[in-house]
Amino acid sequence: MSSVKRRKGKSRIAFPEDYCVVDIETTGLSPEECEIIEIAAVRYRNGEKSAVFSTFVKPCNAISAFITQLTGITNEMVAEAPDISEAIKAFYEFAGDDMLMGYNVNFDINFLYDNLLRCHGIYLENDFVDVLRFARKVLPLMPDRKQTSVAAHYGINISGAHRAEKDCEICNACYIHLRDEMRRQEKEDLHEET
Repeated sequence: MSSVKRRKGKSRIAFPEDYCVVDIETTGLSPEECEIIEIAAVRYRNGEKSAVFSTFVKPCNAISAFITQLTGITNEMVAEAPDISEAIKAFYEFAGDDMLMGYNVNFDINFLYDNLLRCHGIYLENDFVDVLRFARKVLPLMPDRKQTSVAAHYGINISGAHRAEKDCEICNACYIHLRDEMRRQEKEDLHEET
């Protein structure tokens, strides 16, 4: 699948007021070989949280001890969950044509895209905003720009990180701080030019 060009939406440098923050938890890093075990999406309208979608996904293979330690998601927790075909369709219907947002969001989009296409023959074509791109621009001197590091920099509570819905909320809080800082920098740059 990786050699196939995906018909994804476009990556946007934008500050939308209406959007859907997405996050997934997986059994590993490769969309071709690993499985989604949790999907969350939080819809924002005029910058305010308006709806939440969250589901575990029952994988075909057992969740490793490493992934359970990282995410807190156990095989027992996903035993009665919907399979990927049902979960990915429900996510797609929830997201609609919203602008998607996430942290290092290409990772999530690629997994969601590949599974939606494989299960239902549907292309995930929503445009998307990657909050990590803002962090790289605004915080170039930070030793790393992981979501938890950026959140800590802004004093955002990260307890419960590495669970999809909580990561959506952390991502949105980072987005608000980074957006405001980028707007301040742009105003300062304009002020210096005049």
